[in-house]
Amino acid sequence: MNEAFFKSAERAMPFAFAVNSLNRLSERREDPAFLQDLRARSDARALILCRDMPVLKKGAGGLDPLFSLAEVEAVSSPRQIALLGAFADGAPVYAALLDDSAVELRSDASDGFLDRRVLAVPGRDDLTLVDMRSIALQGLLSAELTGIFAQAKALMHWHAHHGHCANCGAITRVAAAGWRRECDVCKAQHFPRTDPVVIMLAVDGDNCLLGRQPRFPKAMYSCLAGFLESGETIEDAVRREIFEESGVRCGAVAYLASQPWPFPASLMIGCIAQATTRELQVDGVELEDARWFPRAEARAMLEGRHPNKLLAPHRMAIAHHLLRAWVEG
Repeated sequence: MNEAFFKSAERAMPFAFAVNSLNRLSERREDPAFLQDLRARSDARALILCRDMPVLKKGAGGLDPLFSLAEVEAVSSPRQIALLGAFADGAPVYAALLDDSAVELRSDASDGFLDRRVLAVPGRDDLTLVDMRSIALQGLLSAELTGIFAQAKALMHWHAHHGHCANCGAITRVAAAGWRRECDVCKAQHFPRTDPVVIMLAVDGDNCLLGRQPRFPKAMYSCLAGFLESGETIEDAVRREIFEESGVRCGAVAYLASQPWPFPASLMIGCIAQATTRELQVDGVELEDARWFPRAEARAMLEGRHPNKLLAPHRMAIAHHLLRAWVEG
């Protein structure tokens, strides 16, 4: 692959959550004096989450996700705060997690694919809570801030669900500016986790394999995907998942790109796989249907002009860009 390919791929893949230029300051997380000075800066800002959902300020210019540390306290004293990093000008950015009690649930029409909870901060009509998928789908924040929020959501979800030591059950304490939890009883250390997921497009000549899960929006077909297991290579996971879900066997596997996916804390590893068989045996569990699509039909889905109204994944998802990369050769 030549330089022109990489430049075109870079332009073609602006998928959600993948833009984050923060200096994570990982080498300074054990420096108490540095962290104290950073926290005292007047330009320090924080992103707020509660019940896995971003809290945003309403304004005439749109939604604003950045709160001063004093503004965070005015909303609710956070149960957890962690340093995400710093902007190019050195201004630090934190993630703040509020107790569930800081917001109230007013309705919930979630369908397993979309988070349709309506949450509100009592007495604060100037604030709104919007789920991460809607932020990305609707472009409510810049690509940069959406990516930083993905980092914040994944980290805060880990803190919310790992308050006790997995080794002995004791309550853990936070260390390394929010990037480690330590057990004072058994001395175990625990670190934020990222769950690797392979997502892949199996291809055979001028055809590609797409499937649909029961929870997908009506008429949408997408790439197959599944979690990478312990002791498994990316290539083997790709082959295994395709075979388990569709009955199709694959040979060569090529990596294309990756995408942080904060639902709650995955990394989508995008690949193209060369099919060596064609017969389909859909598992009926992960997938309710799978089909081979000719390139022209896949292009029509991407362009929203399929005669049967079949849909490709949204541009926010790496699946869209895997399919587009193949369609465009």
